[in-house]
Amino acid sequence: MQLHISPSLRHVTVLPSKGLREFIKVKVGSRRFSYRMVFYSLLFFTFLLRFVFVLTAVDNIHGQSKCSNIGCLGKRLGPRILGRRLEPTVPQVIYQVLEEPANEDEIQGDAEIPQTLEDFVAEMKDTRPDAKTFASRLKAMRTRTAKIQEYLYRHVASSSIPKQLHCLALKLANEHSTNANARFQLPAPELVPSLVDNSFFHFVLASDNILASSVVASSLVRNSLHPNKVVLHIITDRKTHSPMQAWFSLHPLTPAIIEVKGLHHFDWFTKGKVPVLEAMEKDQEVRSQFRGGSSAIVANNTEKPKVIAAKLQALSPKYNSLMNHIRIHLPELFPSLNKVVFLDDDIVIQTDLSPLWDIDMDGKVNGAVETCRGDDKYVMSKRLKSYLNFSHPLISKNFNPNECAWAYGMNIFDLEAWRKTKISRTYHYWLEENLKSDLSLWQLGTLPPGLIAFHGHVHVIDPFWHMLGLGYQDNTSIADAKSAGVVHFNGRAKPWLDIAFPQLRPLWSKYVNYSDKFIKGCHIRAS
Repeated sequence: MQLHISPSLRHVTVLPSKGLREFIKVKVGSRRFSYRMVFYSLLFFTFLLRFVFVLTAVDNIHGQSKCSNIGCLGKRLGPRILGRRLEPTVPQVIYQVLEEPANEDEIQGDAEIPQTLEDFVAEMKDTRPDAKTFASRLKAMRTRTAKIQEYLYRHVASSSIPKQLHCLALKLANEHSTNANARFQLPAPELVPSLVDNSFFHFVLASDNILASSVVASSLVRNSLHPNKVVLHIITDRKTHSPMQAWFSLHPLTPAIIEVKGLHHFDWFTKGKVPVLEAMEKDQEVRSQFRGGSSAIVANNTEKPKVIAAKLQALSPKYNSLMNHIRIHLPELFPSLNKVVFLDDDIVIQTDLSPLWDIDMDGKVNGAVETCRGDDKYVMSKRLKSYLNFSHPLISKNFNPNECAWAYGMNIFDLEAWRKTKISRTYHYWLEENLKSDLSLWQLGTLPPGLIAFHGHVHVIDPFWHMLGLGYQDNTSIADAKSAGVVHFNGRAKPWLDIAFPQLRPLWSKYVNYSDKFIKGCHIRAS
């Protein structure tokens, strides 16, 4: 069958395929009306309606309330022609809740916040909340997830050794083996008697981080009013001893006296069993067997982000490092000294520290800054319950959860008073108890057993001497940080890492000589 349409669109002719000329004429309209015009008009309006539909859809997606294009014209006129008003598909309150910045409560969340989209949908089906509650729950879920991911990424970034620091250690080790100047005895033979002279100001730094140690040493000496009376004892491990010695041999801080000593140089430490070493080995075994690593910690949907962050921090190599535990052996390490100031390698000294020797310790062993009093409630709100597990009967029956905690990082230790106590023995006892309890007494490494061991032996000093928190929050103003005697980058955002807070990093980087050949050779930059 064949179909023919006349040019005027007024007739349609159907021809059978067998060749018979049978005409079927269908009259479709009056001669006075142009059906060609009707056809093209319909074609035009069909295209126009599709165009209006697309623009209207775009407007709805963007949530525009006022517009002047043809899409909005269709959106306004369409419902009116049909005799009804078009209501917004998404309540405005949802946009308001989602666009508001998250507050601290939303960031920390609670244990009942849905962990997955499936959990969220199931909860919405069960409770059928109003629009505001719906938006709040959705926002809390997404905010909590984002915060936990941030903590996980920071944990990964802070637990690894930056290639620049690894490069620096390798270059200095090579320099130590090829350059006699990098093997100078530290200190020079004529200065050795000053190492046991109690008329000097003795500082102790335990670290395997060469760059960080150089900043502590430089800031200490440059801000000292009596650098010729400063003695800095640097303790490191066997693998870092040679490059550490090379650095301070090639970068002397005269007239200050620098001693670099490896743990393998202490006879008592290499002979027999050292309790802290045994405890560390068991601690590593228990952590690997029962903790499940960072994946298990992040997957726990019953704990708040702050708790998850603390557990991730407990997995950091720093908290199971011998350099962190060795401070409990200071009386044995320095049997001839009466008083020392212990320094962490993530601090910066901004004032003369000699007045610390004038502080009357009132018979106490440890001079430290308390961490439960101060304007910054986020940093200075730590009590014993922040570190110890008071749901465990061994903890609850021995300590007060609301008792103020104190900080490691810049501590005055009266070694004479220490030797009259059982602090070191108490420290080791509680390490053993924590291991027996499957690490259920506390989560973080050395501070909790320190809080227990020095309990009753702490003399509180002025907060000026130790400002905390620069490594885990950026609320501290530059002006406040500059006014502190010592600033401490405790937390994951160490100033030598890429995750450091950029506005706080200059407090540390000002003590790094970026033109030094070793620094430049390892591409260590200010930012």
